[in-house]
Amino acid sequence: MSTAPDSAPTRDPYTLTADGVKEPPVGWKASLRYLGPGMILSASIVGSGELIATTALGAKVGFAILWMVIFSTLVKVAVQVELARWTIVTGNPALTGYNKVPPKIGRVSWINILWIVLALSKFLQFGGIVGGVSVAASILIPLGGPPLGTTSVTIWTIFMVILSIVLLYKNSYRLIERGAFALVVIFVFATVVIALGLPMTPFGYGADDLLGGLTFTIPAGAVGAAIAMFGITGVGADEITYYTYWCVEKGYARWVGPNDGTKDWERRAKGWIRVMYKDAIISWVIYTFGTVAFFIMGAAVLHPQGLAPEGNKMITTLSRMYTDTLGQWASIGFLIGAIAVLGSTMWAAIPSWARMYTNILATFGAFDWHRSPVVRLRWIRFFTVIMPIIWGVAFLVLRVPVLMVQIGGVVTGVFLVAVVVAVWYLRKQEVDKRLHGGNWFNAALVISSVAIGLLGIYTLLNVFGFSIGSS
Repeated sequence: MSTAPDSAPTRDPYTLTADGVKEPPVGWKASLRYLGPGMILSASIVGSGELIATTALGAKVGFAILWMVIFSTLVKVAVQVELARWTIVTGNPALTGYNKVPPKIGRVSWINILWIVLALSKFLQFGGIVGGVSVAASILIPLGGPPLGTTSVTIWTIFMVILSIVLLYKNSYRLIERGAFALVVIFVFATVVIALGLPMTPFGYGADDLLGGLTFTIPAGAVGAAIAMFGITGVGADEITYYTYWCVEKGYARWVGPNDGTKDWERRAKGWIRVMYKDAIISWVIYTFGTVAFFIMGAAVLHPQGLAPEGNKMITTLSRMYTDTLGQWASIGFLIGAIAVLGSTMWAAIPSWARMYTNILATFGAFDWHRSPVVRLRWIRFFTVIMPIIWGVAFLVLRVPVLMVQIGGVVTGVFLVAVVVAVWYLRKQEVDKRLHGGNWFNAALVISSVAIGLLGIYTLLNVFGFSIGSS
């Protein structure tokens, strides 16, 4: 999607017209060139959740909770796909849909009010991500003082904020998609290879370790970390939400066209929904392998040594996963990789959250989302500038990246329940039954919804001091 400096896109993907339709490809080979939103999703997911939260959990509890790592990546996909189905059919992004779910307070739905709470908590989470990138860069190339000193970390934080703004200000979909692909693939591949090679090192693991992690138990003292991990690994509430924006900007909804009630429209809708299925499946494979690899590395390398990634020493502790298995030379590779993997989260999150903030303004009546593309783009660019600045300030004030990321994860887990409510409401009210998934998908959607609901309730009870069982 190309844009002129001060104008809307030449063909606005959020405007559905009859002349914008395109026949959907048939089969995997023909569909490959139309995939991409899932890669942006993977760039966001294979970042703070995997490198920080999942690894920290593995370091804390060992292999005991491996089952939940796998479960957390798998269980939310059906909800993600169902919301994207609604988007492709209507051409609307998620927050527009959330605002239709009653009850409302004035113009705004209760879900969007809860989203604002989520957005505020994300200042902490993304502040932690900015901090992680800056600390890694400072260790690699100290500026003005020792690697973990205030001066060097501050200089790198300011540099990373400015660099993010400069690179992402244009908000070109094509640029964002290609950058996400480049940042994700290399580091995830290297991490998976290392995790699979650990059995040949002093930090090897065996089948007993893996099987012991599939016993569906949560060790004492690990409940809070596990809940944060569930909210932040795999597709979280924010990723499920902004996946819809990238599906629209890729062109899926525009290629389906406005609903004219014809068989041709139904056929196109089913075809592009199938393409979206493929996109979601590939991204799930990518971030699941990355998630499991990071967890195994934390459990196999850090846990036996009693190491836990905390504070500004998070990056140096995490680097032990590499240096303790490959030697000191690997620390440079890890630092470059850490910058890439955490940077990929920033790369995907900044334009994604800029779109969501802009969309929430539209729900408040600041402008018309569909009819004012020029105004929409200006607001997106405004948030592209202001958000990294706020995140950088949050890190420099607090300087506890692991805790900051985990707090965001807990709130994300709670908001997942609201997303499930919205998905079922929009499915019933606005998705033609002819376009609903088959029996297997519908069963998966029910299981996914129930699991998210139960975990959300459990999270709320723990937040307010109620405990169920031992923790």
